[in-house]
Amino acid sequence: MPNRNSPPSWSYSLPTALLLMAPFDILASLAMDIYLPVVPAMPAILGTTSDIVQLTLSLYMIVLGLGQILFGPISDRIGRRPVLISGALLYAAASFLLAASNSAPLFVALRVVQALGASAALVATFATVRDVYAEQPEGAVIYGLFGALLACVPALGPIAGALIAHGLGWRAIFATLGLLAVAATLNALMHWHETRPAAMRARPAFRTILKSPAFLVYTLGFSAAMGAFFVFFSTAPRVLIDGAGYSQLGFSLAFATAAVAMIVTTRFAKLFVAHWGTPGSLARGMAMLLAGAALLALGQQFATAGFLTFIVPMWVISIGIVFAGAVTANGALEAFGDAAGTAVAVYFCVQSLIVGVFGTLAVVMLGGDTAWPLVAYCTGMALVTLCGLRWLQAR
Repeated sequence: MPNRNSPPSWSYSLPTALLLMAPFDILASLAMDIYLPVVPAMPAILGTTSDIVQLTLSLYMIVLGLGQILFGPISDRIGRRPVLISGALLYAAASFLLAASNSAPLFVALRVVQALGASAALVATFATVRDVYAEQPEGAVIYGLFGALLACVPALGPIAGALIAHGLGWRAIFATLGLLAVAATLNALMHWHETRPAAMRARPAFRTILKSPAFLVYTLGFSAAMGAFFVFFSTAPRVLIDGAGYSQLGFSLAFATAAVAMIVTTRFAKLFVAHWGTPGSLARGMAMLLAGAALLALGQQFATAGFLTFIVPMWVISIGIVFAGAVTANGALEAFGDAAGTAVAVYFCVQSLIVGVFGTLAVVMLGGDTAWPLVAYCTGMALVTLCGLRWLQAR
């Protein structure tokens, strides 16, 4: 059932709407995960260092958020559809050019362009969900389904990347992303109708959003959850492939089990959230991050890197990621539903900056071939978020 302020043309059933919107959300994440199996080989391929290759992951994450500060307000002004289509085409073009690139500087630059395209498509997609389902029970359903689908991306993306690279070479990974983006764009051109409300309230200033205590605390929680996975996939190839001697496919299968833990948890998350409430779910999510970090620290200190000492603790962290991610968007954006594009943009921008900056610092300063970056990030961010929750509840 469409929102009363939305154009009547958006009258799709929930499954149809999900099939239309989900590909853009998935592609934004897939550009990170499908590339992981070849990350250890990229310094030799591009004639550069592992730190520069790490930059292709970190810059993608940072620009994915920063771009939304630009595209969110634009989508509030001119509409969701043109922002979505333009972003998807930019993503597709950058993906095809990445498949043909040979130099490290060009590769890094194209990853930035690819992230810009992904950020435009992502903010338009989430703004559309807010436009159509903000006041409907279907909104919670579609966010949950998005979460379940996105949990599948880290599970299947590296496996797909390893198989594609093994059969067709690393360039085929990016060519595949380009083809998928073209297919999703053609579907959107035919079926994605404009959903921007005809009469919108004045958009809140960025500082108004950033001064909201609830926005700050729940965005910190989202950053803790997403950053945990970012640091995990930034370190996992070097820990398991370079350090533990896993093959690309073996690494991908081990990596996928963490995402499977997220998928299984997502299946039951709605029940937990209903019982615990929004603050309780976020607090328990942070507690799981702390527990997983403690297990990682024990494994790093007293054993060698492997499945039991690196992957199994990540299962615990993955459960925490789901508990937190299930409630942070509603907690942060509740007061800004009528300015969805701008509010979503700030939400993702702040999260991406925190993850990109502090996650990258953890990897670079503590060594990307150990578990210590993940231990430090999860511990620090979880404790800050829990302090923020206590402050919010005391207000």
